[in-house]
Amino acid sequence: MLELNNVSKVFNAGTVDENRLFEKFSLSVSEGEFVSVVGSNGSGKTTLLNIICGTLRPDSGKVLFGGTDITYAPEYKRAKRIGRVLQDPKMGTCGSLSILENMALAENKNKRYSLGRAVNRQREEHFRSLLETCGMGLENRLGVLAGSLSGGQRQALALIIATMTDIDLLILDEHTAALDPKSSETLMKITQRVVTEKKLTTLMVTHNLRFAVDYGTRLIMMHSGSAVMDIDGERKQELHIDDILGKFNEISIECGN
Repeated sequence: MLELNNVSKVFNAGTVDENRLFEKFSLSVSEGEFVSVVGSNGSGKTTLLNIICGTLRPDSGKVLFGGTDITYAPEYKRAKRIGRVLQDPKMGTCGSLSILENMALAENKNKRYSLGRAVNRQREEHFRSLLETCGMGLENRLGVLAGSLSGGQRQALALIIATMTDIDLLILDEHTAALDPKSSETLMKITQRVVTEKKLTTLMVTHNLRFAVDYGTRLIMMHSGSAVMDIDGERKQELHIDDILGKFNEISIECGN
């Protein structure tokens, strides 16, 4: 499904601030895997996602997606097959548009635009059914501006929007980090349901070790651009926080975090 082959990335090359984050880094993600990625600040988690999504290009190496070389494919082309939910709830939706308008725009992803109506009222019931599964009552607030929603509600809407069309890969970039504990728990349950029902290959970067342990089929711990821990299968299902906490604390102290 997804392969990074011998990827290298250097920031501020040739300066006193040079940071060689990735050095011939390789990663393979199989179809249907739900991978949780953890690591201290500066370990390469977000850079990894940016290289996959096309926000950053590697200095060398290849990125393969479904067997196709997308190393130099622009971000907007990759977005046709990749859905991404960012840390900031404001980034995944347009606050000045209603919930209905946000969902209508999302449904038109990958379609040709014309001078017709942007909002198809006949699709309202479909939108309501999608929102109803969140258990937040959003299905009864289609006319409400997205900007008036709470952080948890807006992030749930962003998740639904990111997965409305047929995507092959879901990227979750610390999507619970800006939320309170209760909202984070709710969003993770919604995430698990969406990923399971749609059988989505998923990469989730998170600072929450419990979420990384409790959710997903595979756990990767990053440090200085390398995977220092990679656990899947039965070992992942039997994993406890204490099994990874020691290693996480060790590299966090090393990085001064």
